[in-house]
Amino acid sequence: MKVTMKMFRKVAYSGSLSAAGIVCLLAPGIFAQETKTTVADRIQGRELWRQVEIVRTEHGVPHIRAQNLRAAGYALSWLQSEDYGTLTAMRLLGASGRSAWLYGHDKIESDFAALRDREMAIQKYHLLDQETRDIYEGFADGINRYVELHSGEFPAHMPSDFTGYDVAALDIIGPPTAKIRAFLNKINPPTKPDRQPVVNSNNEGDEREPDDGSNAWAFAPSRTKSGKAILLRNPHLTWTAGYYEAHMTVPGVVDFYGDFRIGGPFDVIGGFNRNLGWSTTNNHQDLDEIYALDVDPAAVDHYLFDGASLPLKRELQTVTFRNGEGLSTETRETWVSPLGPVIYRAGGKIYIIKFAGDGEFRAGEQFLHMMRATTLAEWKDAMRMRARVTSNFTYADKAGNIFFVWNASLPLLPHPPSDDLTAVAAHGTRDVWTRYVPFDSLPQVLNPPGGYVHNENNSPHFTNVRTPIDLKDAYPNFEKPALSLRSQLAIELVGGDNKLSLEDVVQLKHSYRMLLPDRVKPDLIAAVKASNPTGDVASAIALLEKWNNTAAPDSKGAALFEVWWTHYSGIRPPERTILPDEKRYARVWSASDPLKTPSDLTDKQRAVESFTWAVAETARRFGSWDVAWGDIHRVRRGKVDVPVGGCGNDLGCFRILTFARDADGKLSANSGDGWILAIEFADTPRAYSVLAYGESRRPESPWFSDQAEMFAKGELKKVAFTETDVNSQALLRYRPGEIK
Repeated sequence: MKVTMKMFRKVAYSGSLSAAGIVCLLAPGIFAQETKTTVADRIQGRELWRQVEIVRTEHGVPHIRAQNLRAAGYALSWLQSEDYGTLTAMRLLGASGRSAWLYGHDKIESDFAALRDREMAIQKYHLLDQETRDIYEGFADGINRYVELHSGEFPAHMPSDFTGYDVAALDIIGPPTAKIRAFLNKINPPTKPDRQPVVNSNNEGDEREPDDGSNAWAFAPSRTKSGKAILLRNPHLTWTAGYYEAHMTVPGVVDFYGDFRIGGPFDVIGGFNRNLGWSTTNNHQDLDEIYALDVDPAAVDHYLFDGASLPLKRELQTVTFRNGEGLSTETRETWVSPLGPVIYRAGGKIYIIKFAGDGEFRAGEQFLHMMRATTLAEWKDAMRMRARVTSNFTYADKAGNIFFVWNASLPLLPHPPSDDLTAVAAHGTRDVWTRYVPFDSLPQVLNPPGGYVHNENNSPHFTNVRTPIDLKDAYPNFEKPALSLRSQLAIELVGGDNKLSLEDVVQLKHSYRMLLPDRVKPDLIAAVKASNPTGDVASAIALLEKWNNTAAPDSKGAALFEVWWTHYSGIRPPERTILPDEKRYARVWSASDPLKTPSDLTDKQRAVESFTWAVAETARRFGSWDVAWGDIHRVRRGKVDVPVGGCGNDLGCFRILTFARDADGKLSANSGDGWILAIEFADTPRAYSVLAYGESRRPESPWFSDQAEMFAKGELKKVAFTETDVNSQALLRYRPGEIK
């Protein structure tokens, strides 16, 4: 598609600074920031457009060409605003503790939580390296500039005086709110149970849907046709998660291509430079402990620890909130100990939570070091910062290395692990964790036999099944063995000895196969046939017998199988509870037989009853029980409405997709596969990518839905990485925020 500047300006225009913008620039805001930038600093930020050019290539992918890191940060935040509107600015507003100042008292809770993080960011900011601060300050400059020039997109009173402190606050790790809430609900149950999930903005979520997560593969030169290492990145989150494809170049400093999550410069980043690349996948580990301290009966707000009476620290926080046309304030007290924040006091106890990452402020610095690394040793040195407290990392490089690490800032416990709802008694330092498990003791795999590593959010034990990791005698809080059907299918796809091209890897990634029917369909067919079915039930089981066990768009049988399995598994709205595996499978998953379990059906009579129900229910929902998968499963975005293949984790798909029911009864993809990046590390990296929901969330943008049909068909675009390729594919060049 040829994109003209006129088309582009419909959603992303530039203009001269308004009089109101000049006032906002020069006059102090009504909210008194702790650290004021000078007028000279603000003017410098406004002039950064002169130091950066954005080149948009096919499908609107932005390539940032900046003279320095501050200008690169400026361009990145401008781009996020250009393509996603107010989202990034509003997240920065929240990080600055001013949501209630703009919107009123309803936002006050989030502001109190944000103020703690922001205060920590201010205290630690000077300890960050200059390069990271440059990115943060440029990112704030870009938001300020965008707000000034696009004030009509924002509510009245929207500030444009954000600083690097506000951006740094985005990377401060807060306490695990879901765990705290569950603990408090146990010891002091609410009259109305609170079932709302709580999301920690610094992680992918405290509570996850079963299909959230990611796939990651890496292949050594011994397994590739080119003799070069290959990496696959394939996260699965909702299509509102804001993966954003971009290329950042500062000559001699950084040249990185990958995903920058909307909302900040350094959320969760994956991608590659000329020498190496990595992907992330969620892992499951216990990074915190609740401790019960003894109250000192002889001293107010003191606790007994190591034989001494120690004081809690009282902190006061004040939030300003909009009250009609005026402003009001509210002040609250919180209590903290050197071990962590106080979450409850009662019964002679003080309950505190000690969590990994408390006080950590260098997550952005770590990611920047990783983006600039040139060797595995340099990349691992960045990982040893331990500032990114969670996620598996799968790695490949030009030197031919492939590597996996089950990454976690894991507490080195002096006591047995406890469950989330139990507080551990702590009478002294010997009772609480104070250090992490050493990085080099974490489960890792480097250049294994078979020439591959993989992860699909499972434990690290079977990262390479030829050399499984034995963690029996390791740390007791390591993740326990687990291997989902999705992960088992991945091993079938990549665990052989055949050599693969980059194009072969892309094709394997888009496998439509379901593994679950391989395991349970024979039992189902035998049980239904034994019941002497007639009519539609007899015809339907004959269809299922011929079905090829895929969720391909033209597959007939997949939709019926899914409706049956959901009912057999006991999934019922609205709670969507599910029966335990023991009541679904005759053979549940076992670490002793990890690639052939679970399998077979526990309750064949119930399976037959569910199948009879599913035949009628599938016809009721979709018009016929032999409907093709793609007739009802669609990618719908803008004017695009096309069939798509893929299914959920419980069905054993590798191409994960989840769907929402539309008004016409059809199902539109809204989560799962969305961002795919595959790289071959030749002398010059060669890569393919697709971003299903496009570079922009603005419906009027030419880049809102232009990748949707390509994604649905399993097609990827060639990545433009070299300067020559970027220039040859350039659709649009401009300086963001340029004064015309």
